[in-house]
Amino acid sequence: MAVFATGIVVREIAPLIVDKWKDPAVIVVDSNMNFAIPLLGGHHGGNEVVRKIAEIGPIPVVTTATEVHNRNSVEGIAKALGCDIVNKPSTVQVNCALLDEDVEVLEIKGPKIVIVGDDVSVLKRDEVKAEDK
Repeated sequence: MAVFATGIVVREIAPLIVDKWKDPAVIVVDSNMNFAIPLLGGHHGGNEVVRKIAEIGPIPVVTTATEVHNRNSVEGIAKALGCDIVNKPSTVQVNCALLDEDVEVLEIKGPKIVIVGDDVSVLKRDEVKAEDK
């Protein structure tokens, strides 16, 4: 978390940004403690962190489309089910679809072979995560 102007933080972290699946959540809070903004990692814990920070005053500024519209995201569904996302690029199309409609979640028990297109997110149950639940 940084208590700096957004521009300062963006310039400092820009060379370190790899991709949304590897980058940590980065949160900026203005110096008057009015707003908490997740710059990176909204779907990956940043939005949760700003909501926690809001408990001490700052207004959380969440811009993640699915959360702004109170819709599920692939990332949120995967987390709730204790799964990993196998084909991460698919989440863009599926999250866009989730904004407009409920997308069916299918559980397939094997042995099976599954062939999917780019607009289907594949979640694989992480047995360690499932055991922790």
